[in-house]
Amino acid sequence: MNEPKKINVLILGSGGREHALAWKIQQSPLIKNLYVAPGNTGTNLIAENLEININNYTEIKNAIISHSITILIVGPEKPLVSGLHDKLIDDPEIRNLQVVGPKKEAAKLEGSKLFAKKFMQRHSIPTADFQSFNEKNIVEAKNHLKHMSSPFVIKADGLAAGKGVFICSTLREGEEVIDDIILRKKFGEAGSKIVIESFLTGIELSVFILTNGESYKVLPTAKDYKRIGENNSGLNTGGMGAVSPVSFLNNALMDKIKTKIIEPTLSGLKKENIEYSGFLFFGLINVNGEPFVIEYNVRLGDPETQAIMPRIESDLLDLLHDMGSSSMFEKKTLKLSHDTTTTVILTSGGYPEKYETGYEIFGIDKINESNLFHAGMKLKNQKCLTSGGRVLAITAKANDLEQSIKKCYKDIEKIKFKDLYFRKDIGRDLIK
Repeated sequence: MNEPKKINVLILGSGGREHALAWKIQQSPLIKNLYVAPGNTGTNLIAENLEININNYTEIKNAIISHSITILIVGPEKPLVSGLHDKLIDDPEIRNLQVVGPKKEAAKLEGSKLFAKKFMQRHSIPTADFQSFNEKNIVEAKNHLKHMSSPFVIKADGLAAGKGVFICSTLREGEEVIDDIILRKKFGEAGSKIVIESFLTGIELSVFILTNGESYKVLPTAKDYKRIGENNSGLNTGGMGAVSPVSFLNNALMDKIKTKIIEPTLSGLKKENIEYSGFLFFGLINVNGEPFVIEYNVRLGDPETQAIMPRIESDLLDLLHDMGSSSMFEKKTLKLSHDTTTTVILTSGGYPEKYETGYEIFGIDKINESNLFHAGMKLKNQKCLTSGGRVLAITAKANDLEQSIKKCYKDIEKIKFKDLYFRKDIGRDLIK
């Protein structure tokens, strides 16, 4: 039998999500050379980091050509929303490249909250009621709040690095948020429009699929924890931790998610002639056994990726490689571990607002039972130093949630750096 052809892969991004993806891809017997751009200290241990700006098309193109890249995995949303996939496919100098991540039109599902809400409305996909407003009708926006019952959900329309969603408990707070986003331009152009939604009461979960637009595979489910403080208090962050799988997700609820949300989303995209290939994230809320969509993301989540990758037993690269062939992709089965993972993010004190960096990190060499995924960390003079808000993710895997939580926090005790902060309650709300 012929040996399968080995593949050169490039992952774009520099966070814990990209480290977790690289860690998983690197295990595949199909991998020839693995590159991460720009990567981080963790990816540098298992792949080759390329010093390129992922928002610079020419630099990405040159890297793809010079390293004979077959598969490009786009980690963050911004390049996708900016149309990177379209540019690469239309470029006559680039051939036989498979891009894992949708084209610009499909990336609007994440790039514009209003586009996503109208899309769901057109295809009868369950989501909260909404209205949209801009600079010209701020007075109407504030009047709209007066006719709603609190709490109010206010979202910046565009990309805001996971920080553009506000849940306001009072009318005054809601009005202040409207002024912050639209008048004071807290998120720049991303806040030129806002979406105001009715508040849904329930428990959130993250569902991920890998799709070529025709068929799809459901990846491990997760629940992430966005708020900075325990018991989900304080400001929204990029994510403070995650657990996988979701204990309250039974077969009946999963069937509803497939038939009411995943499949209508994919068929809606097809009806509108919007091509989709790559990862698709459904941020959902379970309201008394009924799933509603809070948001779409057109890539994997962070820190959920750090929790779900260790639970995928199949060869992920093999699956990505076969996405180009509908029949081969459809036949593939995705094998998942029955174990539970807990991921906790270690952050710089002060995050998500002002924080200091450059502090030495101790104890990394003592982590041997959990996975350690790097994010905001750099090497300088043989020392590991903090270099971002979210510094490290520790992911522990065990037979059940209680054991994985225990294992994770036991390993966290080994890590030390000045102003280290983490939530101590990740996953505990799901233990009966």
